[in-house]
Amino acid sequence: MGLASALNTALTGLTAAETTIDVVGNNLANSNTVGFKASEATFATQFLQTQSLGSSATEEGGSAGTNPRQIGLGTTVAEIRPVFNQGTIEISSNPTDLAIQGDGFFIVEGANGEQLYTRNGIFKMNSESQLITITGHRLLGYTVDEQFDIQVGTLSPLEIRLGAEEVAKATEHVYLEGTLSPNGDVATAAEILQTGSLGDAAYKAADGSGVTFASDVAAGTAVATSGVGGGSMAEGDYHYKIVFYNDNIDSTVDSEGVPSTAIDATVGAGEDQVVLSGLPADASGIYTHHRIYRTTIADPNTYYLVGQQAFGAGDFTDTRSDADIVADGNQLNEALLDFNYGYYITFVDDAGIESRPTELLSYEVVDGRVQISDLPVPAAGDHPTDGWVKRRIYRNLSTSANSYHLVTEINDATTVGLTYTDGASDASIEGNPAIDLDGPKIGTGTLLTNVLSRDGSSYESTFEEGTLEFSGKKGGRSLSSKEFEITDTSTVLDLIDFMVAALGIQESPGPDTLNPIPPSTTLSGVDVEPGGYVTSDGQIRLVANNGTGNAIDIGLSALQLTTADGQQSVNIPFSSLQSAVGEGAVADFIAYDSLGIPISVRLTAVLESRTGSSTTYRWFADSPDNTPTTGVDIAVGTGLITFDGEGNFSAATESTVSIDRTDVASDSPMEFTLDFSQLSGLAADKSTMAIVRQDGSSPGVLTSFIVGEDGLIRGVFSNGITRDLGQIRLARFSNAAGLEQRGQNMFARGVNSGEPVDGDPGEQGIGTIIAGAVELSNTDVGSNLVDLILASTMYRGNTRVISIAQEMLDELLLLRR
Repeated sequence: MGLASALNTALTGLTAAETTIDVVGNNLANSNTVGFKASEATFATQFLQTQSLGSSATEEGGSAGTNPRQIGLGTTVAEIRPVFNQGTIEISSNPTDLAIQGDGFFIVEGANGEQLYTRNGIFKMNSESQLITITGHRLLGYTVDEQFDIQVGTLSPLEIRLGAEEVAKATEHVYLEGTLSPNGDVATAAEILQTGSLGDAAYKAADGSGVTFASDVAAGTAVATSGVGGGSMAEGDYHYKIVFYNDNIDSTVDSEGVPSTAIDATVGAGEDQVVLSGLPADASGIYTHHRIYRTTIADPNTYYLVGQQAFGAGDFTDTRSDADIVADGNQLNEALLDFNYGYYITFVDDAGIESRPTELLSYEVVDGRVQISDLPVPAAGDHPTDGWVKRRIYRNLSTSANSYHLVTEINDATTVGLTYTDGASDASIEGNPAIDLDGPKIGTGTLLTNVLSRDGSSYESTFEEGTLEFSGKKGGRSLSSKEFEITDTSTVLDLIDFMVAALGIQESPGPDTLNPIPPSTTLSGVDVEPGGYVTSDGQIRLVANNGTGNAIDIGLSALQLTTADGQQSVNIPFSSLQSAVGEGAVADFIAYDSLGIPISVRLTAVLESRTGSSTTYRWFADSPDNTPTTGVDIAVGTGLITFDGEGNFSAATESTVSIDRTDVASDSPMEFTLDFSQLSGLAADKSTMAIVRQDGSSPGVLTSFIVGEDGLIRGVFSNGITRDLGQIRLARFSNAAGLEQRGQNMFARGVNSGEPVDGDPGEQGIGTIIAGAVELSNTDVGSNLVDLILASTMYRGNTRVISIAQEMLDELLLLRR
């Protein structure tokens, strides 16, 4: 048994040496393999042959004890253990190369979704922009959603879409610098614009196309005889004149023809009356009555009305005393007209609303009076509600051809065929009301399609159904154009609201009710609130916010109307009633919404007030890109900026700008804060304000990325923004030596490795990641070469044992011979 066991023992030594050489050879073969972990073979004695167990010591004088006699029967490989000590970290030029400093493994996806582990950090991109190992395994970690938020939970392949991924950043903060001087005018007055008077076409103009004119002929004379008949006339000489009178017209209206020549009469002693016989007839058929005027004994040159009677009534008997007719006070109008007169005729309703006049009607009369026949009557639909009830006649003055004054008002608007005789002198009408050529004025409820503007004596519709494009100015800078759809229901109030919104006029109180937007002090000393109004004269008035920076301007071509017939300018000029007053500064800048769409913003600051201890400016923000649910309002914020007595920024109110983005998929409203802290309130020749920084950006594509020590992948975009692209997760094991090696630098969980503990690099005892570097093989070439020499020596030694045992067996066999 001895020689046989020697052979077997030597054989185990040969096997152990071979194993050592295999392990060392593998280590040396992978000395340049990134992330390779060298192994070492460890051995244990195999079996023992016990020849004696030995004995213990006896009492004094006896045996001192013997040791056991045992012969070993060889060695066995106890373990081939991978050594997970740290390999050398080498810098790489490839950003996707990663090295683990410390404990842990990269988690990758194997076949059928199995999780494998590796220390080899050489990664590259596949066609799907996924990070994969050089052997084609996908690197796992936490991915991000569309908002670039890390999605914790399930491990998924990490993607880095260079050149394809896009991102934008909404503006959140805007930082200002500059000087808002306490000097200059306080903003107490606003720019006020106003149109001329505008008419309402719902009230139709009087139609004078059927009116005719003729010169009136003096009435003929009669025969006067005196006598007794119970009258009251005193003895003496009298003079009479006969006038034709039209009693078909309202009784309050004097429509008399040219008086006749004087008719002399004498009342003798004992007589008390005068009879006029042979009264003249009216050949024209216009008049209905005779009116009889006479002088008094005391005043033979002034004629007073004695009485009137209808045509065909026979002789006229005058019995009235001088005192009675003087008391009546109805004197004869002996004026004769001599001029080329112009006439206008209008209608009036019960509320006193007066229509637009007829076209100008002209007639030249020489030393006479004018018969105006076939006065116009209103047609159905000429009045939007109750209808017209009166007619008015206006005439110019011979001394002022363009000054038209009321001649008469007829309390009848419907009788057809009326004739009025105008014999009013210039002096008698000069103090009467002048004609209002604009007619009924617009109100806030007037339909835009009924708005009329007047040029001289001609009228034109100002608006039609179509698209109105408005381009105004504010603070001397052009505003973006806004559009308003004019329909058959659009009113003047709709237009005013549109223009106020398009001009960015902020009405009181504004967003800060504790600090309301102040009114404007007008030239007349009356405060008026900012906004839009319709005056009693039918004028559209726009009151801006205070300060020169808020001064509005509307040019002649500011309103363009596009209809089916093309585009035309709206003839509605605005003139300035008052110029703005107030120190201020303006700054324009671009902000970005959540989609990276550039948003134009204008910031205006005006000096609102100053005291002995502080200076206060009010800021206004406008954005043409504001898209509210309804309307076109460009005003997006206002508030106060206060500086202390040393010019230092003290406080700001309502420093948030809010811009609606309802027409795009951006987050709405887009809100950002204004940082005024770097503004100065020191005295300066001119106030200035500038935007020095804002933290938003336009869309950008992913151009590069970096991996932090914590495994967080941060993408860098062309617009300068960085976003999270993913989180690399690492795994560690309580017994890494128990992992099962799968080749291709991969390990799998083994039965004695323990469960993987995955986490972010740097946490839970897991190492950190070094980007742009690789972990080299931890093979110790020198040590392994020594191990190789020792293994070869061991091998040769064991072969000697076998050789000697063989020789001894040979010698033993020779004993037969």
